[in-house]
Amino acid sequence: MNEEAAYLARLAALHAKNWPAGVPRESHYPFGRRPLSEYLRERARLQPHKPVVVFYGRELGFGELDALSDRFAALLAARGVQRGDRVAVFMPNCPQFLVAFYGILKLGAVHVPVNPLFKAEEVLYELRDSGAQVMLALDQLMDVARAARAQGALRHLFVTSFADMRPDHPTLPLPAAVAAARIDCPDAEDLLPALATTTPIAPDALPPPGLDDVAALNYTGGTTGLPKGCVHTQADMLYTAAATHSISVDLREDDVGIGINPAFWIAGENALLIQPVFSGVTVVMLARWDPVAWMAAVQRYRVSFAGLVLDSAVEVMEHPDVARYDLRSLRSMRVSSFVKKLGMGYRERWRALTGTTMIESAWGMTETHTNDSFTRGMQEGDFDLHARPIFVGLPMPGTEFKVCDFDTGALLPLGSEGELCCRTPSLLKGYWNKPEANAQTLRGGWLHTGDIAMLDEHGYLHFLGRRKEMLKVKGMSVFPAEVEALLGMHPAVLGSGVVGRADADRGEVPVAFVRLDPAQAAGCTAQALQDWCRERMASYKVPEIRLVERLATSATGKVLKNELTALLAQERGAGP
Repeated sequence: MNEEAAYLARLAALHAKNWPAGVPRESHYPFGRRPLSEYLRERARLQPHKPVVVFYGRELGFGELDALSDRFAALLAARGVQRGDRVAVFMPNCPQFLVAFYGILKLGAVHVPVNPLFKAEEVLYELRDSGAQVMLALDQLMDVARAARAQGALRHLFVTSFADMRPDHPTLPLPAAVAAARIDCPDAEDLLPALATTTPIAPDALPPPGLDDVAALNYTGGTTGLPKGCVHTQADMLYTAAATHSISVDLREDDVGIGINPAFWIAGENALLIQPVFSGVTVVMLARWDPVAWMAAVQRYRVSFAGLVLDSAVEVMEHPDVARYDLRSLRSMRVSSFVKKLGMGYRERWRALTGTTMIESAWGMTETHTNDSFTRGMQEGDFDLHARPIFVGLPMPGTEFKVCDFDTGALLPLGSEGELCCRTPSLLKGYWNKPEANAQTLRGGWLHTGDIAMLDEHGYLHFLGRRKEMLKVKGMSVFPAEVEALLGMHPAVLGSGVVGRADADRGEVPVAFVRLDPAQAAGCTAQALQDWCRERMASYKVPEIRLVERLATSATGKVLKNELTALLAQERGAGP
């Protein structure tokens, strides 16, 4: 047995020993290993009237979704789209997103979700990079779509509106954008009227795509340069759905979920587009985050599973009207620690409010189709929170981790900090048209993530941050994620972002940009907060404190560290 095989065998034995009771050891496929489009057809046959999503009271049933997506597949074909062609979807969350997604998959084309916050140049880049020449856009985004079309990037443009699937009598508070009137766009083909006059292609005349067929180009956030399109197949989507279905959430068909993650983002694609069809559950879809709409939805639809950025969960707990809503239907609550970090205080408050234990969503990347580890079943005695931050648990069945030296690629002993490498059934098949990135990142069947991690002596994974974010203070490694997690334990801290400042004597100095809770900020000066840190951190980890009124975040809730670095540069420029 070679060194890697022995290392992985040891990890597998540790995982078996520490596997939580009651958590399945294998992923479950309700209808077998079949394309998602076939899952939709089966759901539509068995429960045609059951809602797959509820959008502010507008219910889209499995049968209606199946029929509309059949028509969209036919409409795309009529406009010249063939198998393998890329189709861009430029919309926020709305039911039409599901219609587009499944229509594209049924045709055997490739789904290219585009961030609805993008400006024209950003959209143009992804269109040109992917080669997508057909786009479906929301009417409110048509000015950007037109600008991209004017550059010759599009040959056909579909348009749709929130108003097309907005309920006449909303059951939840409508955001202003959803309540807005339809915008007339005569220079694009109106989606729903076009679907109404399109004859669907008979299912037997449209052979289902293969599991190994490319299904989506999911673009990375561009943290290491321009965004790269991650090539994902039907099989990637299916594995992620099966793992989530039975391992990390334990879904039942009578469950109701709620989704606020944007569907263009890989986590939103999984939660809003893939999981409901795979698992046969209903998901309440919100177009944007609104704590009142979220609480009202949980109460009205008896939501049983949910996922939020931790900051949003805290906003719920601190909302002045939270006592008016019954949130105790929740039995599964996962959070992602981006700005705020999950700690005992937040967990205890959530338990008191809902009776449910809040757990970390664990680790994943766009490259791996997310959901690569899980923490379910590791909360007894709050075990997961007493471990070193950030605890992200055990790998999903079929997924493997190893920690290697960044420079040599050599395996590191358990307990060592190094580069996290991941091998999983849902690993991207490559970056679209990026052979150099493929050669650098994909080696020997492993994804070299650029993330710093540690596998402890029990086989549990701990995420420590991006290598490019790690600081060296007098030769000692300081991980911003760990400092941010510790800062999050202070009752007055709403969130923080830690970056490094060059220092002639120490090499680097950690600098924490901290946003305080105005209700608890009295007496919490920068010096007082630094003194608090000094009592709880090794001296080399103690950050300089900058108090700020806001922390800029990305569309997915991550602190924009480049903006914090720019603030430091401004400080230096203003110096003597």
